[in-house]
Amino acid sequence: MTAATRTAASATYATYASYEELVAHARAGGLGPDPASERISVAFTTRQAVRHAGRGTGYRNEVLSLRLAGAVGSCAVEPGALPDGAVEDCVGADVARLLEHPLLPVRVAALDAYLMHLTPHTPENGARPVPLPAGTSLEKSRRRANAVVELLDLPPGATVLVVGVVNSLLEGLRSRGLRYVPCDLKGGLTEWGDAVVTDALAAAGRCDALLVSGMTLGNGAFEPLRQHASSYGVQLVMFAQTGSAVLPRFLGHGVSAVCAEPYPFFWLDGGPGTVHRYGPYPRGGR
Repeated sequence: MTAATRTAASATYATYASYEELVAHARAGGLGPDPASERISVAFTTRQAVRHAGRGTGYRNEVLSLRLAGAVGSCAVEPGALPDGAVEDCVGADVARLLEHPLLPVRVAALDAYLMHLTPHTPENGARPVPLPAGTSLEKSRRRANAVVELLDLPPGATVLVVGVVNSLLEGLRSRGLRYVPCDLKGGLTEWGDAVVTDALAAAGRCDALLVSGMTLGNGAFEPLRQHASSYGVQLVMFAQTGSAVLPRFLGHGVSAVCAEPYPFFWLDGGPGTVHRYGPYPRGGR
């Protein structure tokens, strides 16, 4: 399918009907500078473990990040899943080569860095900034969650599939009278004792909307969920530390809205930060 043109604010850029189509255009130099001429200067991983004060459960994160000029692209991975040599593979490599790397997270991080370099999160490119005030890890988590959940346009009682369990997101849904089906590859229980399912696509059919982590780009689960949303006309809102510059390219093709959070992420320090929303203005104003 031919790429569509999206006008956001005063910017015009192409959106795509599949992840494969976007990657093909990037490889061919159809988005901007030849990716073979763009080299990654810095590659690094960020690892963290979290248990917010007052919460009974915690989680771990690991993220691969690549720097291209002034831009940083990222892809989260399961802790310990990234081979030791992956970072060294990326340093000094051109984006074209990394878009063909055998590891999907490397390919995603490279595409994210390339697109962040071309179309950073600015109002001219359709982004609407939402400030995250300084605060504790839990305060910032809740503020970020509010920015995400506000992008859903649903009546109380509707059911949301949440792919990538974040307790602050579940808390935000509960406060709005929304039901949810939590889904995560690790399974287990939520803070409130809800059973976490592991098969997102199997659960999607019984939900009114999908709230999905950008991490699905790095594990291959994104495309089936995007196709489901497109086929059945349900809302698909992405919250994206992984692929924050990639996912806005699917607006109108299954993705209804994106809350993009480029590196550095909210959990790295207690200072102020910013997330960027794309798509329909949330209920209650801009």
